[in-house]
Amino acid sequence: MRRTFTYSALVLRVRPTGESNREAWFLTAEEGILRATLYGGPKSRLRSHVAPFHRGTLWIYHDPVRDTRKVTDFDVHSWRPGLRETYGRSMAAFSLAETILASHGGGGSWPEALSLADGTLEALETADERVGSRLVIHFLWNWAELLGIRPPLDRCASCACEAGADEVLWYSPGSGGLFCASCGENQGKLLRLDGGGRRWLRTVGPLKSGLLSRYIPDGESFRQVRAVVLGIVADALGRRPDSWDYI
Repeated sequence: MRRTFTYSALVLRVRPTGESNREAWFLTAEEGILRATLYGGPKSRLRSHVAPFHRGTLWIYHDPVRDTRKVTDFDVHSWRPGLRETYGRSMAAFSLAETILASHGGGGSWPEALSLADGTLEALETADERVGSRLVIHFLWNWAELLGIRPPLDRCASCACEAGADEVLWYSPGSGGLFCASCGENQGKLLRLDGGGRRWLRTVGPLKSGLLSRYIPDGESFRQVRAVVLGIVADALGRRPDSWDYI
């Protein structure tokens, strides 16, 4: 029976366990979220390689009797030291990791989840604070698509009427949808999303397009986008991760 497995992996979290060991959580393209034990003291080469936000090739030994996993090697392809240079970048990266873990790696779309997370962290490594915030919101908006919870931006979730380019839609926490003014009246507490915010979400597109740094929404539109996107993902997770407070 095969016991050693190889993965394309991103390190999400590392925590001490026992006297000198660590538990590590990975997002992998092959099996989604994996947790494995990392053995070795502070001077271990492997311990320095398996650190949050490193991306590389992971080797795992799986004991089928005890159903335990041990990290046997990790070949780092991306170290990303820039994520540790500023507090803002570090917290943005941790917010991504916490979201991924809370949503179990994005369901079954593991290769797409790894590509989205890896690309966002790569861009975040050199981003300033303003671009960093937009990167995280862009990630969460596309993460909502992977989870199958992203609502349409051009029609009401209740009456299905089409929304004009500058029309305001309203998000009702817990509903999972955007509503026109008429339908939103019966939805309780509402979050506003104006035409500027909707245009930004439609326009920025793929991460590699470069539009995140060139197409900058006005302050009010981005505040609305942030509130709505965080609300959509928080509803899916059943909670609001603490790290989001720093976005």
